[in-house]
Amino acid sequence: MTVWIFNHHALTPKMGGGTRHYDFAKELVSRGHKVRIFASSFHYAQYKELKTYHQKNYLNEMLDGVNFTWIKTRPYQGNGLGRVINMLDYKFKVQKIAFELDEKPDVIIGSSVHLFAVDAAYKVAKKMDVSFVMEVRDIWPLTLINMGISKWHPFVLLLAHLEKTLYKKADKIITLLPEAYKHIARFGVKKEDIVWISNGVDTSRFIGLKSYKNKNEFVVTYLGSMGQANVLHTLMQVAKSLQGRAITFQLIGEGTVKKELQSFKEENCLENVKILDFISKDEVPQVLKNSDVLYLGLKDSPLYEFGMSLNKLFDYLAAEVPIIFASNVKNNLVKEANAGLCISPENEEALIKAIIKIYEMNEEERKLFTWGNLNYIEKKFSVQSLTNELEKTLNGLI
Repeated sequence: MTVWIFNHHALTPKMGGGTRHYDFAKELVSRGHKVRIFASSFHYAQYKELKTYHQKNYLNEMLDGVNFTWIKTRPYQGNGLGRVINMLDYKFKVQKIAFELDEKPDVIIGSSVHLFAVDAAYKVAKKMDVSFVMEVRDIWPLTLINMGISKWHPFVLLLAHLEKTLYKKADKIITLLPEAYKHIARFGVKKEDIVWISNGVDTSRFIGLKSYKNKNEFVVTYLGSMGQANVLHTLMQVAKSLQGRAITFQLIGEGTVKKELQSFKEENCLENVKILDFISKDEVPQVLKNSDVLYLGLKDSPLYEFGMSLNKLFDYLAAEVPIIFASNVKNNLVKEANAGLCISPENEEALIKAIIKIYEMNEEERKLFTWGNLNYIEKKFSVQSLTNELEKTLNGLI
């Protein structure tokens, strides 16, 4: 079976960010399938180009048996018009480049990091007369509406039209969110045509991993995108309140609020806070293992009625380090795995108490939060187990 994946923001382990499709593709290749991923090499959070094209519009690269077609797209900053132009640039270029390759897939997956990528996948699949799968990562345009943009905004109306059309055209719909079928079914899609395949983690990166941190240092780590939804301002306020204690806070990543966080650190002279740049996926396991607490916060949002599937959470769980999860989301994996403390979001007092509680625990008490986490992940959310479901779904279409 030959599979093509259209994911504008697909990344490899050497880049900073999620590697869902690389991980799935590598596993599929090990099972005898061929996989090509069409991605832009302009990083969505670092806002920089990661490849050199030498006057070409695209590059082909093989990594661990996975074919990548990197597409040169227009650079941008932030979430304004420039980002939309970048999306459209990817869409029109990938539709053209796909036909320049001496290869024909059996199935094409379009991933909704944005709907223009999914639309491109549909158009190419239709022209090639092959199966088309829509992968729903974020629910567009509902995400924008819940951010306060009018449902009558022309861009929102365009996305609404695309969403409705693509749901109906898809031979199968994969969703990362466990309850997203409730939304998708409103468009007349049968539940049996919707498959839940969560994000997950390559557990082999964590097996046998040991901590090499200073035993006298207590480290609270956040690793991932730095956006409004991640409630990092609360963490910074807590760091300010806990100055004077032997607790270090490290925030690692990129995003729209990073400059604000840096300004807050400087204005309040927070010597107990480190704000660091993105690291590669290969570096993530050891950084997490060298921490005492892993923090994850989510703003309340109507979108979470469909559940969540955050890449960083699966890495957190696999690291077997106590987690503080500040969220009211329904599918609470931290609670299900007994992997840490769960508190309400944007609650400074609750977060302080949670950090101090773990800080004052002895090693045996902390192990109660981490014992068996890796086994829990391997059974339910390992790349291998998730690829079983993906392979079964795709085989059913050819």
